[in-house]
Amino acid sequence: MTLKNVSAMIKERKEEYLNQLFTLLRQKSISAQNIGIRDCAVLLKGMMNEVGIDTRLIETDGHPVVYGELMNSKNNFTLLIYGHYDVQPPDPLDEWVSPPFEPTVREGKIYCRGAGDNKGQLMAHVLAVKTYLDAVGELPINIKFVFEGEEENGSVNLPSFVEENKELLKADLVYSSDGSSHESDAPLMLLGVRGMLYLELTAKGGEWDNHSGNKGNIVPNPVWKLFDLLSTMRDSSGRVLIEGFYDNILPLSPKETELLKSIPYNQEEIGKKIGYPDLKMDGETYYRKLTMEPTFNICGIHSGHIGEGAKTIIPSKATLKMDIRLVVDQSPDDIYKKFCTHVKKYAPDINVKRIGSFKPSRTSAELKCVEVVTEALREAYNEEPIIQPSLGGSLPDHVWTEVLQLPSILVPYANFDQGNHSPNENIEIDYFLNGIKCTCYVIQKLGDYEKDIKKEGTISIDKGGML
Repeated sequence: MTLKNVSAMIKERKEEYLNQLFTLLRQKSISAQNIGIRDCAVLLKGMMNEVGIDTRLIETDGHPVVYGELMNSKNNFTLLIYGHYDVQPPDPLDEWVSPPFEPTVREGKIYCRGAGDNKGQLMAHVLAVKTYLDAVGELPINIKFVFEGEEENGSVNLPSFVEENKELLKADLVYSSDGSSHESDAPLMLLGVRGMLYLELTAKGGEWDNHSGNKGNIVPNPVWKLFDLLSTMRDSSGRVLIEGFYDNILPLSPKETELLKSIPYNQEEIGKKIGYPDLKMDGETYYRKLTMEPTFNICGIHSGHIGEGAKTIIPSKATLKMDIRLVVDQSPDDIYKKFCTHVKKYAPDINVKRIGSFKPSRTSAELKCVEVVTEALREAYNEEPIIQPSLGGSLPDHVWTEVLQLPSILVPYANFDQGNHSPNENIEIDYFLNGIKCTCYVIQKLGDYEKDIKKEGTISIDKGGML
C-alpha cells in the first residue's frame, strides 16, 4: 500500500500544518464587505505554489479565482477540487469568546472565522497534495483546483467563470469539502444540493406612518397585506399552493430511497443539537424532508415599531424576506415566474425582488465514481461512510453537473457543530487532520481506478461521469 506513511507523516507534521492553516485564517477575506479578499487570494496562491501546484489568479467581474493544477501527461484521469477562500462577516463581535480572526485552540477545536467554512477544509486538500507527494513521490492522477472568493456572496460570478473556462476546467470528477459532517461523526458523502431562490417582498400602505387610532380602518396596514398574500401561498399542512410549484420534481430512485433509509438517525440527539427537542418524525421522513423536498421559508419580517414600549402606529411599509429551497429538476427561473404570477393575481401592489438563486444539482448514486470514493472514505476512516443523496443547503454545484456535465461529490471535513456563519465558528483539529488523510486516500483510489481501466484499454466516461 503506497499510503502506509501518510498517517505517520500527518501526525509528525501536525504543528506545521496547523500553523499553515492559522496563517490563512488570520488573513481576513470577507466577500460581502470586500475586506482582505485580494490579499487572501495572493496568500493562498503563494501557499499552493510552495507545495508545487502551478497556481495563478484568474480575474472575474468580482473577486478573483485561485486556480491551480498539477498535470502529468502520463495520467488520463483528472480530479477537479473546488472550495472557497471567502468568509462571512464576524458579527456579532461581542458573542465571540476569542477574537474572530485570531485562531485559538480550546478543547481540541480551532476557533476562528473561516475555520470550518471553508479555509480549514480547503487547506486539507492543499496539504493532502503536499503529503501525498512527499510520501509517495508523484500523483497517480491529474488535479485541478478552483478556489473562489464569492461563495458567501452567492457565487455570482462562478457560473460565468466556468462557462468561459470549460477547456481549462476539463476533468472527470469534481470533489469538494464544505459544510458539516453527520451528527453521528461517521464520514459523510453528499451527492447533490438543493437549489435556492431568495426573494424580498415589499408592501406599501400610506406615504408615512400614521396614528393607529386617528387613521385606523382608513389607512391600510401593509403587514396585513403580506399576511393575506402568504395565506394564499401555503396551506396548514405546509403544502405550497402556487400553481405549478411541484412540477418537474424528479421522483426518488430506488437506490436513493434505500440510501435515505440507511442513514443513522437519533431523534432525541438531533433534536437537542438543532435546538428543537420537540422533533417528532422517523429517520426516513427526516432525511427526505431535509434533502429531497422543496421548502417555503420566511427568513424575516420588518415593519413598524419593534422596540421596547408602545408606539401605536399604522406602518407605512412592510418587508419580508424568504428563501425557497428547490430540488431536481425545479428551476429557480421557473419558480420565480410562477411566484410573481401568483402575487400579481392576489396582491398586485406588492413588489417582488429577486435577491439571488442557486440551481439544484444531483449526481447519480449508481456511478462508478461514487463506489470508488466510498471505498476511499471507508479505508481512510476505517468506518462505513454515510451516503446522502443531497445536502439540505445550497451550493453552486450545478456549475459542475450542468455546465461541465461532470459528476460531483461533496465530502464535508468539518465537525457537525462547527458553528459556521455564527460566532465561535470552529473546526476540530482531528477533523482537519483526517481531512488531509481522506483526500490522500481519494487520490490513491482514483489512481488505482485509472490503472484498472488502463488495463482494459479505455477510460469509460460519459456525460454523467465514470461508468
